[in-house]
Amino acid sequence: MATAWVERRLVAILAADVVGYSNLVEMDEAGTLAALKALRREVIDPLLAEHHGRIVKLMGDGALAEFGSVVDAVACAVAVQKGIAEQQADVPTTRRIVFRIGVNLGDVVVEGDDLLGDGVNIAARLEQICQPGGVMISGTAYDHLQGKLVLPMEFAGEQRLKNIDRPIRAYRIDPGGLPPARTAPRWRRGLFRPLALAALLILGLGLGTGTWLWRGTDNPVPAQQQPAIAVLPFVTFAADEATTRLANGLTEDIISDLARQTGIDVIARASTEVYKDRSTDVRQIGRDLNVRFVLEGSIQREGDQIRATARLSDTATGAQLWSNRWDRPTKDVFAVQSEIAEQVISQFEMLTGPVKSLDLAAAKRKRPENLTAYELTLLGVEKQLSPTREGMAESIQILNKAIEVDPNYARAWVELAWAHDSAKTFGADAKTSSQAALHAARRAVELDPNAADAHSVLGHVLATTGEFDQAKSAFETALRLNPSSFSILVYYIRWASTFGEPERGALLADRAIRLNPNYRPWAGGFLRWAYFMAGRYKDALQAMERQTPDNYSKHAWIQRAASFAVLGRTEEARATLGEALKRYPGLTIEDYVSDPSFNAADREHLIKTMKLAGFPACAKPEQLGQLAKPVRLPECGT
Repeated sequence: MATAWVERRLVAILAADVVGYSNLVEMDEAGTLAALKALRREVIDPLLAEHHGRIVKLMGDGALAEFGSVVDAVACAVAVQKGIAEQQADVPTTRRIVFRIGVNLGDVVVEGDDLLGDGVNIAARLEQICQPGGVMISGTAYDHLQGKLVLPMEFAGEQRLKNIDRPIRAYRIDPGGLPPARTAPRWRRGLFRPLALAALLILGLGLGTGTWLWRGTDNPVPAQQQPAIAVLPFVTFAADEATTRLANGLTEDIISDLARQTGIDVIARASTEVYKDRSTDVRQIGRDLNVRFVLEGSIQREGDQIRATARLSDTATGAQLWSNRWDRPTKDVFAVQSEIAEQVISQFEMLTGPVKSLDLAAAKRKRPENLTAYELTLLGVEKQLSPTREGMAESIQILNKAIEVDPNYARAWVELAWAHDSAKTFGADAKTSSQAALHAARRAVELDPNAADAHSVLGHVLATTGEFDQAKSAFETALRLNPSSFSILVYYIRWASTFGEPERGALLADRAIRLNPNYRPWAGGFLRWAYFMAGRYKDALQAMERQTPDNYSKHAWIQRAASFAVLGRTEEARATLGEALKRYPGLTIEDYVSDPSFNAADREHLIKTMKLAGFPACAKPEQLGQLAKPVRLPECGT
């Protein structure tokens, strides 16, 4: 039996509707309808025409439009939101018309002038979960935007949409978050292709505050507050693991040396690792990571000699700004590393003006006296990347061997402190591990007072033992020595609320994500904690998206349920609560908040939100007997 032919085509779909339309109409039907007509006439229709969009259907409170290009669809969506916001700026808040917009690229069924199917439904569902005044786009739309249009996009996780079986990857755009304008000389504007220029004019100059930094490229790049650089993994042409570890260590240490400079934003290693063994245009990397400079290099080893190369490129033009080569004995690898960092900084000073630097000589790390200790330390760190009980034990063993080789190598003591601290999670004796971690951290600081990572691990270990004042002091020193270190920022924000600074913790979490947008799942727990304690519950939930439920800790299940409850997402809160209690049957509010690492404000926040989520309040007598300082709730007696 023959199947009836159905006309299909791949299009970008824009779905929009008015937030609170029924209330607006109830307050003033005639005024609301007149205002909507004016918006369509003065803002929406002209922008649709500019971006080659076609209205598929109009509803009382919204519209569905199709575009032949996803770039046109998203550019139009952002321009519409900004145009509406500008036109409604003087309207009282209660009478203001605000749109939500969803955009999807997908296959649709054509029936006359109408479009049907999943491609349309996904756009409509994304619009429903979009924040007022914003734009929500699907993963397929996002993928086709890469290298064509740069916007402040934020990953919103994999969304479960109504009547859509599969999860949909989603990204949110806040048109109000576009950076301020900086106009380029007229001669540079001529370098843009006409279509790109038109899109930029609509997004920027034609719409006031949300404009773009002009560059001599086909794509706009958001203006930077200070220069930013990405250090790509150094390439090695040898197959042996030792040379690979040496290249990895060199990359990490150059990132650390550059991050010590207070006038430079340095993208974290995890976000540049994705470009390893890939041939990618530096201009594309600049757009992906929002950086102006890219540092690339290679290292080869033959016997006791190494050859290292490095080059610095401008992502706006793709031009190579500087390059150099070093042929040295292997023992001089650390001097090479320092020279690369120093020469890159000098290039920054010539290109962007003086960099506010710490005393570079004092800030340099002390190097191991024997390269074997360095390589052993790198191997010990590798064992911690996939944490298991056995892996931590092996890491401790290898790091102790590194210290035997060079007892004065601070980096080995830092990593040993982290290994002992992490071992507690996998069943090691808590008291013994804490004492060993504290000893190693103090020794690292003693050996190299200018090592930011040594102060960071000391701060973390002190905090776990309840020495909060000393811990905060150690973290502040670490941040002063290395203000752009992703790992130091992440470990600090875990304790920010305990130090009485939850808002600062959330702001530093924002900065950490800016430095490392491709952060690994382990960091999500720290980011979640910082956002939750600052009351930024949507951000807390988003920080969990890179972890799977099997990897959620007890803290994660509690904060996930509580966040859903505070946001009014009752069904999700109830389901998460059930799963949390299934995994932790004896979990109660009293038991949980009796953790000595919580301060009074933390406990009050947790008690309030856990009650809202429906967690059992009162601990059983046998639980209370195991607590050093049990916290009792009024309803549970004394």
